[in-house]
Amino acid sequence: MRMSAPGNSAASLRRAARSAGFTLIEVIVVMALIAIGTALVGLALRDGTQSRLNEEGARLSALLESARAEARASGIAVRWTPADAAATDGAHFRFIGLPQDTELPTRWLGEGVSAEIVGARALWLGPEPVLPAQRLVLHLEDRRLVLASDGLAPFAPADEAGAP
Repeated sequence: MRMSAPGNSAASLRRAARSAGFTLIEVIVVMALIAIGTALVGLALRDGTQSRLNEEGARLSALLESARAEARASGIAVRWTPADAAATDGAHFRFIGLPQDTELPTRWLGEGVSAEIVGARALWLGPEPVLPAQRLVLHLEDRRLVLASDGLAPFAPADEAGAP
């Protein structure tokens, strides 16, 4: 006669051995959740200064293209230039030559942004359909963003050598 405690039969021991541990599906689900969490943390830790500079660059590119289209449509010469440090009207940059009824912003979205044009005093925006290649550099704290145009394409972020 066999002596065993109730519930410790061989069948119940085999069931307990099979249910110990995790299934492959459970492990994959946990790994996927960890990967998603890591990705979200990585996105949350983006460089705020670079993001602000990229936003300013995208906005300035759109403004330059608007002025360029206006110059072509009206047949007038339009230039863009950063404002002097001594400017008293609060402007950070200027569109020179636009008609009086065309109002484009003249200030950066945030403080501390500055711009310099590479190799010229102003960007030439038209009215000619083909312009010379031009570059400008936006600065914010210790970050730089180069915007360049080959004369046909719109201004877009480029590397330091000017390639888009």
